[in-house]
Amino acid sequence: MNLSNYNVALKKKSCCFTGHRDIPTDLLPILKIILNNKIENMILNGINSFYCGGAVGFDILAEKAVLKFKEKYDNVNLIVAVPYSEQSKYFSEIQKQEYDYIISHADKVIVFSDHYYRGCMHKRNRYMVDSSDHCICYLTKYKGGTAYTVKYAKKRSLNIINIADELI
Repeated sequence: MNLSNYNVALKKKSCCFTGHRDIPTDLLPILKIILNNKIENMILNGINSFYCGGAVGFDILAEKAVLKFKEKYDNVNLIVAVPYSEQSKYFSEIQKQEYDYIISHADKVIVFSDHYYRGCMHKRNRYMVDSSDHCICYLTKYKGGTAYTVKYAKKRSLNIINIADELI
């Protein structure tokens, strides 16, 4: 298998996550159930690499879920794509603890920059989409980073699953 075919084969087994930072508290229990079902379905269908951005909100929910599935399935990989090294600087103490736990248990952590710069989030998001064939998202607002990422994923013909559609 040449390198190009290998990258395509690897991509077919990958899924990225994108979603809003703010999630209504009353939706969290059902959102977690749906997210877990979607992730496990992906795993059972041969998807074993999951890309996530390490942000507060949906990213951390998805990362924690993937880490739980790593305990159940040997071949599951979590790749955390960090836009800049100080991403957690303004997180609450609890959020920092969750972030540090996720980073320390991820299979791979990719840091795109030592410092924040305009566009570093987009670079991270495009990398995750370009590395995946599937995208699980939580999209309720059609502007901002999540909307940009889902639009880019559509342009790249990813299979997109919007969990928000199931919460209505």
